[in-house]
Amino acid sequence: MSYRYLENISTGDAAFMAESNNLEELFEDAAIATFEVMVDTRSIDIGLTLEIELKNESIDGLMMDWLSELIYLKDTEEILIGKFDVTIRKNDNYLLKAKVSGENMDQKKHKLRSDVKAVTFHYFEVKKTGENWTARVVLDI
Repeated sequence: MSYRYLENISTGDAAFMAESNNLEELFEDAAIATFEVMVDTRSIDIGLTLEIELKNESIDGLMMDWLSELIYLKDTEEILIGKFDVTIRKNDNYLLKAKVSGENMDQKKHKLRSDVKAVTFHYFEVKKTGENWTARVVLDI
């Protein structure tokens, strides 16, 4: 369960690589890395819980949808999320079910960083290599 930020990938953007031995942790780590670009997640209290369901025929499409949905919640509902519990199943499509927890944004309380506008397709990749899954993501800020 880990992620690291990548330097010199793209000017004016934030990039990270997440790696895990299963898809659920990979999606959770990518979500944490995304929110860490926006806010110190240690400042987020876990008081509000939402459920998210997404479906996509490809795993990279599902990752794009997942991170985009989280950014959408931040933008439209002003919710900062600090806890992610993800389940992924594969039938005809990949199905993601998640419980995410956080609280409403409070500029006096939260240590805000950069405002992420979107996930980009630039260098975007989700793949399995050996026993591990990796995701490379560039965020437009």
